[in-house]
Amino acid sequence: MARVKSGVVTRRRHKRLLKRASGYYGKKSRLFKVAHQTVARALAFAFRDRKQKKREFRALWIARINAAVREHGMSYSVFIGAMKKNNIALDRRVLAELACFDAPGFKAVVDSLKQ
Repeated sequence: MARVKSGVVTRRRHKRLLKRASGYYGKKSRLFKVAHQTVARALAFAFRDRKQKKREFRALWIARINAAVREHGMSYSVFIGAMKKNNIALDRRVLAELACFDAPGFKAVVDSLKQ
């Protein structure tokens, strides 16, 4: 059986990984073994944080809505319950945008629920 040399394939694989590690500090961007560990860790964090980002934004929207609703003498849970009961289909992201950037529009939504 013929001898198989894998120099070209290995170099290509190493270069591809080191390109991903460019910008890291010191050995992490230069040595394959260390760069491989660092890139694997970075990818794991990226996967985890794509999920956490959604949670964090939802928490931010809820905090903004709660603050805005309390100015109109209502609590967040009562507000959301009234939204569901009246079949108003605005999600938390839109409500938070209204609360921050369109106070009169948000006040109109709250007033429509108070009746």
